[in-house]
Amino acid sequence: MTDPAGGAVLGADGLRRCGWGDSTDDYRVYHDTEWGPPVHGDDALFERVCLEAFQSGLSWLTILRRREGFRAAFAGFRIAEVAEFGEADKERLLADAGIIRNRAKIEAAIANARVARDLAGGLDALIWQFAAEPGRPAPRTMGEVPAVTPESTALAKALKKAGFRFVGPTTAYALMQACGLVDDHLADCHVRTGAKG
Repeated sequence: MTDPAGGAVLGADGLRRCGWGDSTDDYRVYHDTEWGPPVHGDDALFERVCLEAFQSGLSWLTILRRREGFRAAFAGFRIAEVAEFGEADKERLLADAGIIRNRAKIEAAIANARVARDLAGGLDALIWQFAAEPGRPAPRTMGEVPAVTPESTALAKALKKAGFRFVGPTTAYALMQACGLVDDHLADCHVRTGAKG
């Protein structure tokens, strides 16, 4: 049950979590097991960059429910393979009902793979240099969680400078939250506190 004040909510399982993380079973699993822990590795981060870009203008739930379709369609988000996609792959992707069939986003994913493949130092190093400083106070309500920060603005600028597409400051911040560059679990959320019930 969501709290209109935006604080952590008590789930049917007796655990307090960020309100969005208790709204559906898909969100509950994603919130409890995947949203927030550090993600490393160029391919793993490339997947997140792509999915955040595909999410733009849609709900994250839409992406979560198509995630396996995306993985199948984009060769497991292996940068070296996606970077080699050509026109036939674009047409295949545009016909694939298992993903979001948006030409601009599909073309961006392929172009971003080529940028990531050629990136000196790798995607992991580029992204993680923008991790938030530790010790930031835990938000108590969702209203205290920003949509954009100076770090996400700087990350978006660096990604764009490198040649990435669909990586604005809001998308960059969502990436930072999901991949553990910042911890935005609410103060009373069991994931943040390590509570078991």
